[in-house]
Amino acid sequence: MSSLAAPSPMQSHRLALLAIAPVLLLVAAGAALFAQVSGERGIAPVASSTDIDVRGIEVDVRGDNPRDAREKGWREAQRIAWERLDGPDIPDSRLQGLVSAIVVEEEQIGPRRYVARLGVIFDRQRAGSLLGGGGAQARSAPMLTLPVTVTAGTQTMFEYRNDWQRAWAEYQFGSSTIDYVRPSGAGGESLLLTYGQTGRRSRAWWNVVLDQFSAADVLIPVARLEYQWPGGPVEGHFTARYGPDNRFLAQFTLDADSAAGVPDMMERAVARFDDIFQAALARGTLRPDPTLTLDMVEISPEIRALLESAAAAEQAEQAALAGEMPIIEAQPVLDGAAPVQAPVITAITVQAATPDPRSFDGALSGLRAVAGVRGLSVTSTAIGGTSVIRVDYAGSLSELAAALRANGWSVTEGANALAISR
Repeated sequence: MSSLAAPSPMQSHRLALLAIAPVLLLVAAGAALFAQVSGERGIAPVASSTDIDVRGIEVDVRGDNPRDAREKGWREAQRIAWERLDGPDIPDSRLQGLVSAIVVEEEQIGPRRYVARLGVIFDRQRAGSLLGGGGAQARSAPMLTLPVTVTAGTQTMFEYRNDWQRAWAEYQFGSSTIDYVRPSGAGGESLLLTYGQTGRRSRAWWNVVLDQFSAADVLIPVARLEYQWPGGPVEGHFTARYGPDNRFLAQFTLDADSAAGVPDMMERAVARFDDIFQAALARGTLRPDPTLTLDMVEISPEIRALLESAAAAEQAEQAALAGEMPIIEAQPVLDGAAPVQAPVITAITVQAATPDPRSFDGALSGLRAVAGVRGLSVTSTAIGGTSVIRVDYAGSLSELAAALRANGWSVTEGANALAISR
C-alpha cells in the first residue's frame, strides 16, 4: 500500500509562490491603473471674464526713481492698449478710470529705468460705450476644445502637462463669441480624451463624450513643434480642425527663438485660433454637426397627453376669440380618479458583449432606441470583452429587459443588472 510523501522544502516554496502569484498580479494591475490617472496632469481653466484684455505691451521708460519709472511705464501701457483698441482721444485721467487691472507678464526695474511686457484690462461696462462694443453678440454652441501637441512624432493631449494645454487653460476668452468647453485633463479625463478620440467617426461614441461635458460639437487646435536643434529656434505649425470628422479649417506658422520662447508663442497661437474660430462662426461654417443631434429622446405617455391637452385648449381658445366656436371649459377631475404620476427613473447597470467597435456602437444605439431610456453613461469600455453601461430608465429592470428582448437582444437578468448580446 503506497503512501503520499511529504513535499520537499523546495516544492513548498514553489506552492507558496503559486498561491500568492494571483494576488501580486492584482496588486500590479491596480498600481498600473492608478498610475494612468495619477500625477500632475490636470490644469484647471481660468474663469472667463467679459472685460477687455490687451496683452503683450512692451514699454521702456525712464523716471526720477524706480517708482516714478514704473508709474510712467504703466501709464504708457494704458495709452498703447487704448490705441490698439482704436479708442477715441481721451485724457489720461479718464483713461485710468477705465482700467480695471494691469497684468505684469515680465518686468525689469532699475534705479531710473523700467522695462516690462504688460497687459491692460479695461472694464467693459465703462469702456464698452466708447469702443462701440456695448451691443450683445451672438455666441456659438458649447464647443468641446481638445488641444493636441505633436512633437517628435508623438501626439499628446492630456497625458501630461504641456505648454499647449496650459495656453488654452489660462487664456481669457471672455470677449470671444465662441463658447469654449475646456476640460482640465485631471483624473479619468486623461483616459477618455486622447488623440485617438479625434480620429473616431462613431456618432454614438461622440455623443457619449459630448454629453459628459455638456457640449454640442468639438474643436481640435493642433500644434506641431519642430526643434531645429537643442536650445535653438522652434518652429510651430498650427492647424485648426473641427467636428467629429476632424475637418480642416485653417493653418498658420509661428516661430520662437528658443525653447524658452515656446510659451509666448503658444499664447499668440491661441489668440490666432480664436480669431479663426470666430470668423468661421460668422461665416456659418462653425455650427454643430446635425448628425450629433440625439433625435431618439422619448417623452412619457403621461407628459405627452398633458402637452396635447394644453395645445388643444390653446387652439380652442384662439378659435373662440376669432368667433369660430365657443370656449370649452376644462372638465374638472372626477373624485376618485387616479392622478397622473411621473415615472420613476431607475439606474440599471447593463453589461454588453462588445467583441469589436461596431458592436459597441450597436449597443449604445440599441439602448438609446429603447422607449423610456432617459440617459446613458459608459462606465467602462472593453473592446473584445464586456463593456459596462449605466442606463437611466423610466421603469423597472424587468421592463427594460422585455423591451430589449422585443428589439432582438439576448438578455440575462441579474441583481439590478442586465447582460445583453446579439
